[in-house]
Amino acid sequence: MKYIIAVIKPHKLEEVREALGTLGVAGMTVSEAKGFGRQKGQTEIYRGAEYAVNMVPKVKLEIAASDSLAPQIVETLQQAAGVGAIGDGKIFVLELASAVRIRTGETGDTAL
Repeated sequence: MKYIIAVIKPHKLEEVREALGTLGVAGMTVSEAKGFGRQKGQTEIYRGAEYAVNMVPKVKLEIAASDSLAPQIVETLQQAAGVGAIGDGKIFVLELASAVRIRTGETGDTAL
């Protein structure tokens, strides 16, 4: 099993959710996040004054998936979340040792 963490632009969330739904992704966890990468934030103009925003708003997605579905999820995330600009985000793929469904006690891929 894989644990996929994606950090994307907030306005791409709905498009990503729909694209993952067509793959058969049963669920995900979504959190609001702030951070910066290589661009070290961004500058914005408010009422004619330019100011620096050090932490850029992002959305963090967490998805547990079977080994066979993980590559498709990563590819779909890249296509749906990307606009080809700096700050599109990152995708991290980690090994997931186990998963347990609390209600039934199912484990492994069946718990997903």
